[in-house]
Amino acid sequence: MLVRPPYRSPWMTEELDLLRDMTRSFFAKEVTPNAERFIEQKQVDRELWNKAGELGLLCASIPEEYGGGGGTFAHEAVLIEEQAYSGDSSWGNSVHSGIDAHYVLQYGTEEQKRAWLPKFASGEWVSAVAMSEPGAGSDLQGISTTAVRDGDEYVINGSKTFITNGGLADFIIVVAKTDPSKGAQGTSLIGVEATTPGFRRGRILDKVGMKGQDTAELFFDEVRVPVSNLIGGEEGQGFIQLMQQLPQERLIIAVSAIAAMEGALKLTIQYTKDRKAFGKPIAAFQNTRFQLAEIATEVAVTRAFVDECMVRHINGELDVPSAAMAKLWATERANKVIDQCVQLFGGYGYMNEYPIARAWSDIRVSRIFGGTSEIMKEIIGRTLA
Repeated sequence: MLVRPPYRSPWMTEELDLLRDMTRSFFAKEVTPNAERFIEQKQVDRELWNKAGELGLLCASIPEEYGGGGGTFAHEAVLIEEQAYSGDSSWGNSVHSGIDAHYVLQYGTEEQKRAWLPKFASGEWVSAVAMSEPGAGSDLQGISTTAVRDGDEYVINGSKTFITNGGLADFIIVVAKTDPSKGAQGTSLIGVEATTPGFRRGRILDKVGMKGQDTAELFFDEVRVPVSNLIGGEEGQGFIQLMQQLPQERLIIAVSAIAAMEGALKLTIQYTKDRKAFGKPIAAFQNTRFQLAEIATEVAVTRAFVDECMVRHINGELDVPSAAMAKLWATERANKVIDQCVQLFGGYGYMNEYPIARAWSDIRVSRIFGGTSEIMKEIIGRTLA
């Protein structure tokens, strides 16, 4: 896609400009030329993770003492935006670096952080977090996977689905019930290496969009891991840990959504200037200009709100309802805007070889993952009541 807005966000710095340039080159060289192949094989090349690690693009917001880049969430946001501007939805780094690594950083023991995070940062390990199950999606209290203690080990049984990076993951953070009698308070996070006996992968799921991303089913059959793999070293903290990290996950989705909107607008403006109907460019018609004006306004308003949330998050001030608002607003607007863009492309907007068509199919799931729009409304509504 290779499009980006002229607007400069208030959280950007000269250092982040350099990171943006490097990230842009990485996508142009390593991702865009291979996009079709990634889609055909339903996952990126494993070597892509190693190349990103060599460039320092993994775990950019993890402290240097644990192998990371020593940056802030702004560093992750630059990578997320550039990925969206490139038109890629296959590489799962926003989950690996922006979510998984932070569970370990925020809650892991010192031994866990020193043992695991350098492997995340180098690309030696690709990570996944296994939350969703066939019978439990947005309702994390409905998790049925269990981790029963047996001496110095946990025995894990259960299944997970819709797991990003599931096809390539070397390390999985499993959400499991260590004490089912306590409901949500009996939930824990446990690290599992993919080489552990009893762990197996199911199929890479055939999705409507994001077809190059290895979203998979995972199965745990009497999987034994050391008690030392319990993240944080204390049982029953999993639900709290998940809730505390979800605002960052939802901001990641909001950042990706606004960048997708900006990319779609750029593509559509150019197309309407080039495409002719009845002897003149489509952009010359009042209806087209009015639609583009509406889209541009939606994009500008969404960017302003997401940037405000970015600044608040970098300063440690973003609260749960505001993150839910950002996710709700940005994803709902992105779905509306990109659908309007497809309409302006006409029949070509429905062709997969056109980036706008892939942007349209990719963006649909943004209203579902990370908590559905309905869940976001419930979170916001509870604070109002």
